[in-house]
Amino acid sequence: MSHNVGQTDRIIRILLGVVFIALGLYFGSWWGAIGLIPLVTGLVNWCPLYTLFGISTCPVKTN
Repeated sequence: MSHNVGQTDRIIRILLGVVFIALGLYFGSWWGAIGLIPLVTGLVNWCPLYTLFGISTCPVKTN
């Protein structure tokens, strides 16, 4: 599994995931579980939807 989430995208995903989880816990809502999706995709640097649509925000390494 290759990386398809770039650094900026990764930071945004992790922050949004943490915010959604915190709000879900604060308000006692199961909607906080939605925050797991961006959090996990940010932590593993791979998004299945990006793969499906052929998108990558990860810069290409050149030698």
